[in-house]
Amino acid sequence: MAAVSLISRPAGVLSKITSGSSPAVWTLACVSSGQRRDLHHAVIPKGKGGRSSSSGIAATVFGATGFLGRYVVNRLGRIGSQIVVPHRCDQYDLMYMRPMGDLGQIIFMEWDARNKDSIQRALEHSNVVINLVGEEWETSNYSFEDVFVTIPQKIAQAARQAGITKFVHMSHLNADIRSPSKYLRNKAVGETAVRDEFPEAIIMKPAEIFGREDRFFNYYANMRWFGNAVPLMSLGKKTEKQPVHVVDVAKAIINAARDPDANGKTYALVGPNRYLLHDLVEYIYAVAHRPFVPYPLPRPLYHLAAKFFSMNPFEPWTTPDKVDRFHLTDMKYPGLPGLEDLGITPSSVEQRAIEILRRHRRFRYLEAELDETKPAKTVSV
Repeated sequence: MAAVSLISRPAGVLSKITSGSSPAVWTLACVSSGQRRDLHHAVIPKGKGGRSSSSGIAATVFGATGFLGRYVVNRLGRIGSQIVVPHRCDQYDLMYMRPMGDLGQIIFMEWDARNKDSIQRALEHSNVVINLVGEEWETSNYSFEDVFVTIPQKIAQAARQAGITKFVHMSHLNADIRSPSKYLRNKAVGETAVRDEFPEAIIMKPAEIFGREDRFFNYYANMRWFGNAVPLMSLGKKTEKQPVHVVDVAKAIINAARDPDANGKTYALVGPNRYLLHDLVEYIYAVAHRPFVPYPLPRPLYHLAAKFFSMNPFEPWTTPDKVDRFHLTDMKYPGLPGLEDLGITPSSVEQRAIEILRRHRRFRYLEAELDETKPAKTVSV
């Protein structure tokens, strides 16, 4: 597709484009001469909205094949964005994404996370870059340091060199260099690395995310296969969680990418209610109409059992690091903007739990009303 140079347009046309365009398009016109980029028709907003319009966003979504990624791609497609999806899996595993955008709007591209040229090719025609790359456990090919520090740093560097002004990076609410979880320690280091490479990056710090395909609510609900007994450190009464719904996080990413004032900010994304882990898991089992039998399990024994599961060469059900991460109390960041600052009213667990947990019910309870379940106890936020 031929690209039309921005600087070759008449002044009258340029003023019309920049006055009616999204911030992402206007910033392209403000790039210095050393980083001037061509303006493609795909990034000129047009239409009345919807998948067949053009939002002015051409986004590269790294990690789009993950749990959160599919929701972000769908949200981008709904407003008429052109989306590049770098992937390492078989192309037939991505067919479910094709209907998320209008014909030709979602472009799939194989990439090598360790190859700088591959990263540059994936984002060279975009004006927004979103990094959702992540993993739940370490593998022989990719450690947590590779996934949460090295790769985001390379993506941020490539985005800066390409003259891109919108870069969204996904971190974690509990990211802390002093955390007992290696996952969270590397998330904290990754935040710093991205900020160093791309000072205007938008950092998203969500709490544990729940949704249909999550590894949080489903993780605890599936423990029923081990005799309905749910192991929890200190019975889960010393851990507070404030989970956030996946759709709210996806909306936050899109809204931040469209907000000219979001650059350089860090957002803490949490749900409206805070729960003790014990009460949250009890509610999960109540919605699923399953017996809840918690028992306290000391950390060393829990780690020993998790280490056994982590030996699975395919997809470990749990790991010692995941055990530590799920038993950490969610941090509070009263000074950081959140979902409300991005125009989003967060959904509560009680509103969305049935979407996830209905499939965990027995046949006789499939159509049971949610009103029959008593809401989970909350703690002060």
